[in-house]
Amino acid sequence: MEIIKDKSFGGERPLFAIHDVRLENVTITEGESGIKCCENIEADGCRFIGKYPWWHVDKSLITNCYFEVGSRSAIWYSNNMVMRDTVIDAPKLFREMENVELENVCFNDADETFWRIKNLKVKNCTLREGTYPFMFCENVQVDGLDCESKYIFQYCKNVEVHNAKITTKDSFWECENVTVYDSELNGEYIGWHSKHMRFVRCHFTGEQLFCYVKDLQLEDCTFGPDCDRLFEDSQVHANIRGHITNIKNPITGRIVCDSVGSVTIDENVKLPNNCQIIVR
Repeated sequence: MEIIKDKSFGGERPLFAIHDVRLENVTITEGESGIKCCENIEADGCRFIGKYPWWHVDKSLITNCYFEVGSRSAIWYSNNMVMRDTVIDAPKLFREMENVELENVCFNDADETFWRIKNLKVKNCTLREGTYPFMFCENVQVDGLDCESKYIFQYCKNVEVHNAKITTKDSFWECENVTVYDSELNGEYIGWHSKHMRFVRCHFTGEQLFCYVKDLQLEDCTFGPDCDRLFEDSQVHANIRGHITNIKNPITGRIVCDSVGSVTIDENVKLPNNCQIIVR
């Protein structure tokens, strides 16, 4: 593998179509498409400043790098990528890709990050600011996520999450086949219009959670006092630890909890209207 070390490249497409190259302490300065249409590229300790620096790259390893604000839309159409120990200040990274692994990566502007990614693994990552990360993703595995971006996980399929803290709004909308373990989710309207969702040992805060859900399962979960109007128009099987403030118009299933403040069943409830609510 050729090594390029301690150099700077600017302008348009300075490293176009390179292959089998390792970049060490390289800076991609102002310009566009610094690394494009390449294969088998490694980058360690590199700095990316210009726009669109990493497009159409197959088989790549990025470690200990920094993406400045100006490197927006930095990584698109690049399959078979591993990224570790990297800081990203630019928005709109990772689009239309397959087989992506990230570990110890910090996104300081996660706006529109991870769109249409298939086979994505995320470990011990941080997402700050921005909206709509993880849109239209499939086959996602997460272990360790600290997220403060809005509208996370929309229109996703086959998602498994462990050990996450997610403070957001409108998360897990119109998703299919989602399982979340040992996590904290804070935000309104979680899980709306989704199907086949399972949450195990999770804690929730926020209003109007889990409405219009088909096949919702909650195991040993807890809800904060602000969680009202839960489960409207949903098919739910839930074993809840502690108190639930308010349940509204669940369609069917079984909800078990230690106590409940109130249950609203009004003229808008949908058939078969046979959900059991059991207080231990």
